[in-house]
Amino acid sequence: MQTGISLYFSEDIEQNERTIERAHAAGVTLAFTSLHIPEETGVVYADTARHLLTCCQDAGIDLMVDVSPVTLDKLGCSRIEDLLELGITTVRLDFGFNARETVELSRSFRIVFNASTISAEDIRAWQAAGADFTRFAACHNFYPKRYTALSIDEVRRINQRLSSLGFTTMGFVPGDGRLRGPLFEGLPTVEEHRDQKERVALNMLELSVAGETDVVLVGDPGLTDKSWDALSCLSAGYLPLRAEIRDSYSYLYGQIHHDRPDSSEYIFRSPESRTTLAPATPFEPNAPAARPCGTIAISNAAYGRYAGEMEISRVDLPADARMNIAGAVIEADRAFLPYLVRGMGIKLMRP
Repeated sequence: MQTGISLYFSEDIEQNERTIERAHAAGVTLAFTSLHIPEETGVVYADTARHLLTCCQDAGIDLMVDVSPVTLDKLGCSRIEDLLELGITTVRLDFGFNARETVELSRSFRIVFNASTISAEDIRAWQAAGADFTRFAACHNFYPKRYTALSIDEVRRINQRLSSLGFTTMGFVPGDGRLRGPLFEGLPTVEEHRDQKERVALNMLELSVAGETDVVLVGDPGLTDKSWDALSCLSAGYLPLRAEIRDSYSYLYGQIHHDRPDSSEYIFRSPESRTTLAPATPFEPNAPAARPCGTIAISNAAYGRYAGEMEISRVDLPADARMNIAGAVIEADRAFLPYLVRGMGIKLMRP
């Protein structure tokens, strides 16, 4: 999963430096910042922006800057192309640029728009101006005010339309550490996530999978240590799942398995479990049992060429004499199972 963070000029320099360091360690590749937030006063943007850019560049993080024509004055630039000299290569345009200007800028910058407000008329105008939509991305807003954010269904509808045209899609989840003012109620794209801030990893997976969002960023400036750890794993393409596993199958602990790209709605299915992570010898059948959601099961010798394959039930499944019960994902982590799909990995951990 491609992940991102948010940086704000109102945060002190040392705090932003620490956030960038942790993001780098977590494998984050994108950071968002805005140069026209009303609450940010007394900021020397030119100096602070240069420092942030240097820190991000050193960390290998691309800084996406939310800009308008006012941005140039704040940064001491005479034209928007001067942002390239600062190292800014990705800009989110909210207002002030017509279709011709936008397409011309896309030859130098990666252009990001407000996903929720792109109209069919905008698309036609950009196409008429010769737009290459592979140079364009669409980033949903975050919404500080309660009940103003979108539903996951609306995000998916918008993303499906824009992805079909070639846009990369982006969105935000709230953090569970320091929240950003002035309301301090979280900065989500999806309203349901606002009151579930403590489940950062699950929110990110839901926005990615159910919302069909290519890049998921944390909107607030702070995360707990637990969420930084989860962000690191998600950036690496897997998520730790706590599980209780029987001694005979304890070899599964610590292994990273990925769901097949042709994902099943019924089970998480590991291709590695039959190849690089296969048990030394096939298991003989044992007493069959029902496989409720979260059950970890191994295909036994009676399943022929599928012997050794590890699967996890996403839904309740009946007993099968060809499947041995190895254990179960703990109840608290089963909510992740619908979103661990199409190549996403898991690492089974002791509770």
